[in-house]
Amino acid sequence: MKDQDTLQRFLFDGTDTRGEITTLASSYQKMVVSKNYPTSVALLFGEFLAAASLLSSSLKYPGIVSIQASGNGPISMIMAECSQGQQLRGIVRGHFEDLTSKQWSERQGVSALLHKSTLAITVEPENSERYQGIVPIESDNLSDCLEYYFEQSVQLPTKIRLASNETCAAGILIQQIPSSQTMTEQQHEWQHLCTLFATIKSGEQLELSHNDQLYRLFNEENVRLFKAQRLSFFCSCSRHRTEQALVSLGIEELLETCKEQGQVLITCQFCAEKYEFTKDQVTTMFNPSTGLLH
Repeated sequence: MKDQDTLQRFLFDGTDTRGEITTLASSYQKMVVSKNYPTSVALLFGEFLAAASLLSSSLKYPGIVSIQASGNGPISMIMAECSQGQQLRGIVRGHFEDLTSKQWSERQGVSALLHKSTLAITVEPENSERYQGIVPIESDNLSDCLEYYFEQSVQLPTKIRLASNETCAAGILIQQIPSSQTMTEQQHEWQHLCTLFATIKSGEQLELSHNDQLYRLFNEENVRLFKAQRLSFFCSCSRHRTEQALVSLGIEELLETCKEQGQVLITCQFCAEKYEFTKDQVTTMFNPSTGLLH
C-alpha cells in the first residue's frame, strides 16, 4: 500500500459532506514495538491512533487533539494525540497480567479491556481556549463511541470506521457539514452516502490504497481526494526536559535513589527512551553555577 502514514481529506462534489481517510504503519509500529503490549491492547491502541489522526483534521490552527479513555479494567488508561502538523504519540497503562490468555492474544472490545469507562476528546489550540467533550463508553466498538461523541458534543452527523492489525492501523470518516440545502435534500444525500459507507470492510481499509478504498465505496459519486499529509511519530522528551522534571523532586529524594539503585533511571512513557543520571550528575543539577538552578 502506497498510502502508509498519511492522512487525506476528500469531498463529495455537489453535496455537503466531507471526509478524511488515514493509514498508519511505521508511525504505529514505533509506538508499540518497544512496549511489548499484549496483542489485544496493541490493536485497540492502533484504533485510538487512527482516530486521533482523523480528528486532527478539525484543527485549523496549530494545536493538538487527543482521545483518552480511563476505566477500571485491564487497561486503566489509553491515550492518543495528534497535532495539526500530523505528529502522533500515545500511551497505554494498565494491569495486563489480569488478562486471560484469550484476552491477551485476540481482539477485544473497548468495554472488555476498560470495563466501566469514559471517553474524553480534547482539542487544544495553541493560541485559544481548550475544549473537552466527555461521553460514557457504552459500546464495545470505538467507532460507535466516537460517533456518539459527535452526535452529543459536536452535533454534526458523522460516520467513522477504524481497523487495525499487527502491522498497521486505518480509519475513515465522513461528516455532514452545515448546509444551505433544504433539510430533506441534505438528509437524502447523507443517508445515501451512509448506506455506501457501511459496506466498508476492515480488510479493505488495511490493504487497499486510499484511492482504491474510495472507489470501492463511492465509485458512482463525484469524490475529490486531496493531497496526502504525512504522519509521523514524535516525542518531545529530551535529557534537558527530564532534568527539569527531576529537579522538582528535590535533591534529597534523588540522592536517596542513587544510594539505593546506583543511579536515577527515567524511561520516557511515550518512546521508551532511557535517561540515566549518576550521583555526580544529580548534584550538578542543583549547583547554581553549573546546573539548572540559576
